[in-house]
Amino acid sequence: MARTFPLERVRNIGIIAHIDAGKTTITERVLYYTGRTYKLGEVDEGTAVMDWMEQERERGITITAAATTCYWQEHRINIIDTPGHVDFTAEVERSLRVLDGGIVVLDAVAGVEAQSETVWRQADRYGVPRICFVNKMDRVGADFHRTVEMIGERLGANAIPIQVPLGVEASFEGVIDLVEEKALVFSEDPDVAPEEKGIPGDYEELCHRHREAMIERLAESDEQMMHLYLEGGPIPISEIKEALRRATIANRVVPVLCGSALRNKGIQPLLDAVVVYLPSPQGVPAVRGIDPKSGREVSRPPSDEAPFCALAFKAVPDPFVGRLVYFRVYSGKVEAGAQVYNPRRERRERLGRLLRMHANRREEVGRVETGDIAATLGLKNTLTGDTLCNPHVPIILEPIRFPQPVISVAIEPRTKADQDRLSDALTKLAEEDPTFVRRYDEETGQTIISGMGELHLEVIVERMLREFRVEANVGRPQVAYKETITVPVKAEGRFIRQTGGRGQYGHVWIELYPGQRGSGFEFVNRIQGGTIPKEYIPGVESGIREAMEGGLVAGYPLVDMRAVLYDGSFHEVDSSEVAFKVAGSMALKQGARRARPVLLEPMMKMEVVTPEDFLGDILGDLNSRRAQITSVDTTGATKIIRCLVPLAETFGYATDLRSISQGRATYSMEFYRYHELPLPLAEQLIAKVRGVV
Repeated sequence: MARTFPLERVRNIGIIAHIDAGKTTITERVLYYTGRTYKLGEVDEGTAVMDWMEQERERGITITAAATTCYWQEHRINIIDTPGHVDFTAEVERSLRVLDGGIVVLDAVAGVEAQSETVWRQADRYGVPRICFVNKMDRVGADFHRTVEMIGERLGANAIPIQVPLGVEASFEGVIDLVEEKALVFSEDPDVAPEEKGIPGDYEELCHRHREAMIERLAESDEQMMHLYLEGGPIPISEIKEALRRATIANRVVPVLCGSALRNKGIQPLLDAVVVYLPSPQGVPAVRGIDPKSGREVSRPPSDEAPFCALAFKAVPDPFVGRLVYFRVYSGKVEAGAQVYNPRRERRERLGRLLRMHANRREEVGRVETGDIAATLGLKNTLTGDTLCNPHVPIILEPIRFPQPVISVAIEPRTKADQDRLSDALTKLAEEDPTFVRRYDEETGQTIISGMGELHLEVIVERMLREFRVEANVGRPQVAYKETITVPVKAEGRFIRQTGGRGQYGHVWIELYPGQRGSGFEFVNRIQGGTIPKEYIPGVESGIREAMEGGLVAGYPLVDMRAVLYDGSFHEVDSSEVAFKVAGSMALKQGARRARPVLLEPMMKMEVVTPEDFLGDILGDLNSRRAQITSVDTTGATKIIRCLVPLAETFGYATDLRSISQGRATYSMEFYRYHELPLPLAEQLIAKVRGVV
């Protein structure tokens, strides 16, 4: 059966940026100009189609990534609009994992901001080709050329402007296309088509200079363009576009465009650039994975004829239709009702209805094909990061990696009925959001929920109240401290219990080694000669992992450590996996106590933007919060302070900064890494946890 839409004319793109750069406004304009909507949605008015959650409309920010599909110049564009706030970075992570291209939106006044760097690194990790759109060119202080320089300096990208702005700030009226050498003038009325003009006389020299620089830098990045450039003749526009496309897809250059989404300027050329310069699913390398039977690496080409292979990147509870699983098809095709295999869970599942999403609205389709981004109902055992594939040709794709939560609050249901609903709500929310973690504290009898920041947990609690009707008391936010070891040790775990019948016998020797920050936990089996039968080895690892959860110094989880199982003994009759699990736990506790355990606290990378008048007071306040100042830069009359600050010292900072700067300074921060807590503060924390005054 023929494809419903040619694969070479499909584009899967994400719109990514720092908070408040204008991502959702751009998406709303794209939907309007492509005929997907018939009324412009506005974020400030709470009418944006893509911000469909109540909390998104109330707060004026994007919280959850929303998917939609539109058509432009006979191309199908699947778009995911992602959040900009650092607390919802998991939404960006999983979106970039399944996309073929990205539009990075930058504020023409602020330039490259802290979260812009974060999303850029995420896109680098997945090798996603990008184009940049410098937004808000109509605002006072907008500077296109400075923003392009910042892309090179702070993001390390080979940024090539393919447009320059026509006018600046209040006089901004359009763009000059350097590739086709023409000016486009836009009306603020979205229904008036842009007017094509020749390049104004006072812009000719500037445009000539920038066009020459564009071709030179393109020649350095593309061999075919280099040959044309060295021949010295005029280079056809089609050749420039082809070279730009090749270099962009290879991540050697980043084309830069500009406009003002709120004023409806520059959106149509941006859509043209998506179609011309960003890849189709055929233009990116074949997806690679592991054959679960042989353990060998295998690949799946982007073709409908290849075996079906897809990655589930999001699972959400839907109050109307049940549990929705979003997935990206990398190869093959599948119809509604077909049976698929989840090799990570070793389960076969049957696809229910297949849906093409438009924010929270659904359009049912009969089948999905290579390159499609869709959602389905009926998958009970599939979670974020799981692979769906042909049961006869299995493959496991690399899962999505998410950051660890850094902040926690205690939560208690108000009534017995709330207690039952709370458990159900937390289970569904944890399935949807991999950076949201919950655990039960045996000592206090409280449920502890952890997330990426105060706003993240605030939204979770609000959703529990509104969507799941759970009334609960919520404690104050607490920092999610960790523990680790600092010296290597050897330790023995011996569990022997003799009762009237069969006893229990487990005996292990392990070596513990400190790991690098962020390395997590690694278990290594070096048992030789069958001193411990292989069926008991998973029990040892399980026991060690469980013991790590409880910590040693102050009850916080142990992290960044390697455990090597190298010796032990067993009993023919009395040994069991449970006995070796207990022995592993005993060895970990005994060894870690002698390995000089320390407490770790989360450090945040913070950026404060302030008028120069308040610089001294803000620096003084940051120093009192144990901040490490890394740089202070100047942009016009504005100072940008970059620093590392412990998360514990940032609670209430928004209010304090507003007070110090008369409301004129702003800040943003993101998780950096865990760092050793100074000894005096560690002693205070331990005493507090243990109830010692």
